[in-house]
Amino acid sequence: QVQLVESGGGLVQTGDSLRLSCAASGRTVGFSMYAMGWFRQAQGKEREFVAAISWNGANTNYADSVKGRFTISRDNAKTTMYLQMNTLKPEDTAVYYCARNPTGRIGAQSVQYDYWGQGTQVTVSS
Repeated sequence: QVQLVESGGGLVQTGDSLRLSCAASGRTVGFSMYAMGWFRQAQGKEREFVAAISWNGANTNYADSVKGRFTISRDNAKTTMYLQMNTLKPEDTAVYYCARNPTGRIGAQSVQYDYWGQGTQVTVSS
């Protein structure tokens, strides 16, 4: 069993930055073998893809809405993934989830992910 715990969310103003973390625990052996991703869900909307990173961090993919503002990274030695969010906008307000992709390749579809965290709230005021 793998547990994923997100942290770093909060209430910020437009233009501010936040850094989210996703710490894996439990059966983390092989963490470095898996791709990881971030998704978000705004109130009343469907969950949407934000960013993904390959097993070794060499490949990344971003939703068009966050490209150039968000950066995904990972530290396999710490079994932790990050999402640096800059120039935040009110439309970034959502619950952010991290998830594990059991393949090593990046993916943007939620069905490609098997373990999910509980989420962390990000609220951006205008």
